Amino acid sequence: MKDKPISRINDREALSRIGQRATSQRALLLELINEVEHLDAGDLYRRAKERQPRISLSTVYRTLQLFKRLGLVQERHLDKAHHHYEARARAEHHHLVCLGCGKIIEFDCPLCRQKREDMARANDFEITEVEVRFAGYCASCRKDRG
Repeated sequence: MKDKPISRINDREALSRIGQRATSQRALLLELINEVEHLDAGDLYRRAKERQPRISLSTVYRTLQLFKRLGLVQERHLDKAHHHYEARARAEHHHLVCLGCGKIIEFDCPLCRQKREDMARANDFEITEVEVRFAGYCASCRKDRG
C-alpha cells in the first residue's frame, strides 16, 4: 500500500505552501486527482465540469502541466492512447493494466526496488523514477474472452 502524498493533507494549503495561487480551479483539480486515481485529462475535465461548469479543457491541461512541474502529480503512460495522472506517491508502486476493461491495479514490488538500487550502484547512476507496467486481462475479461 502506498503512503498518502503530502498534497492530500489540504489541497489549498499544499498549493499555498509551494508558492502557487490556490485558485478554486486548481484546488478542485488537485482534489479530484486525489479522489480518483489514474484519470486522463478528459476524465478529469468532465468531473471538474460537473462541479465548476465554467472550467475549460485548456485550464485542465495547463494545470496538469503545472502540477507535474511542481511534483504534485505523476504522469503515467498506462495505455497507448492516453496519459493518466495520479497524485505523487511517497512509496514506489507499479501497475497492472487490463487490456479489456482498462482496470488498473497498483502493486508494490520489493524486487523492483532492489533491482533499481542494484542498477544505480553498479552504474553509478541516480535513478529518479521507475515505471513498471504489466498489461494483460483481469479475471472478468478473461472469462468474457472465453
